[in-house]
Amino acid sequence: MEPINDFFVWLSGMLWGWPMIILLLGTHVFLTFRLRIPQRKLLTGIRLSVKKDPGAPGDVSQFGALATALAATIGTGNIVGVATAVALGGPGAVLWCWLTGIFGIATKYAEGLLAVKYRVRDENGRTFGGPMYALERGLNMKWLALLFAVFTALASFGIGCTVQANSIALLASETFGVPTWAVGLLVCVLTACVILGGVRSIATVCMILVPFMAVFYVIGCIVILIMNGSYVWPAIQLIVHAAFSPEAAGGGFVGATVMMAARYGIARGLFSNESGMGSAPIVAAAAQTRNPVRQALVSSTGTFWDTVVICALTGIVLVSSILAYPDISYADGAALTKVAFSKIPYVGAPLLSFGILTFAFSTILGWSYYGESAVNYIEHRRSNRFYRILYIVALFFGSIISLDIIWNIADCMNALMAIPNLIALLLLSKVTAQETRKYLWSGHLDDKMDEP
Repeated sequence: MEPINDFFVWLSGMLWGWPMIILLLGTHVFLTFRLRIPQRKLLTGIRLSVKKDPGAPGDVSQFGALATALAATIGTGNIVGVATAVALGGPGAVLWCWLTGIFGIATKYAEGLLAVKYRVRDENGRTFGGPMYALERGLNMKWLALLFAVFTALASFGIGCTVQANSIALLASETFGVPTWAVGLLVCVLTACVILGGVRSIATVCMILVPFMAVFYVIGCIVILIMNGSYVWPAIQLIVHAAFSPEAAGGGFVGATVMMAARYGIARGLFSNESGMGSAPIVAAAAQTRNPVRQALVSSTGTFWDTVVICALTGIVLVSSILAYPDISYADGAALTKVAFSKIPYVGAPLLSFGILTFAFSTILGWSYYGESAVNYIEHRRSNRFYRILYIVALFFGSIISLDIIWNIADCMNALMAIPNLIALLLLSKVTAQETRKYLWSGHLDDKMDEP
């Protein structure tokens, strides 16, 4: 297996290198200005996300679709991933991560719009959509749509399933001494209770779980920032200065160059919020919305919550902790996060453990829907219980085996998902701009669209 693993390590490095980072970030910037800076309508998107759209077609509420997308997006990368970016790229990586989220809002907006624009409904009124339908119906590129679906299905068993189960099992074993096989069985049972009920069941659980876990994690971050009060502003200054001047970091951070800060910060931001990857629009297509722009605005808030808020908070917590406690080692991202949260008396370590466990479990739920939707597109089916059962079985094996190679394969699949999706976003940018002009800039946000 070692030569195979080495191959995927090499391929992952190639796919997630500078060309991909430039392509993704370039798409973010292009769509930001092509769509006349949709970030300006962020508050409108937040308002719409908590409102129902009575009589609109779709399977779940707009908030349900957003919560499911956030469930898959907000994961261990928001905690350990940001710490890894700081360890490898210095404190300046936090600013680059944050800027990536700001521009990524436009890409998530475009993905949500195209998902609703090209979604389809079956004879029972159920809705299906995502990049594969945009590629097929908008660009007549069925072959590329199939490739996207294949990469999504494979990725769901990796980053969305086995590696998350493995993270949960290892954490529970190290923290509470529970055997990994027992944790695996529990995860399988809990997941089965949710995903066997389909998208409505997944959305219902995510609407409860996502706000709950996010609020607890944010409270923990705020407590640490209060404890590090005198170091918060110096940490923010250091983050900004180090993003453009390696000398500003000082101390042990002098090895981090501007290029390293940009590379790891941008890569972590892109990987964290999944803007441009094409996953979130799969569930956005199921939203009950009267026109594509309304759901696009709601979808765009996902990147705001994930990266602009949670990742930024994590970054400031980590850098301020390093300044407050110079003895902290920042060479290991996971260790850095653990030490920072352990500074909260009594509840710090359990709070971090709770955050990682819930973030990982929510990712399992969200990606189960993505993978099933991709498989159903390939097989021309509207539901797939076999996929759900296979997904549950994979969770158990993910809990008890080593997953280094699975991590590397999953990284490759995620990058390969992004390429067809970015092609659709760029080639259909004219359609996205027309729809935005029709409903948003012309003041017709409440109008209904004509659907097949």
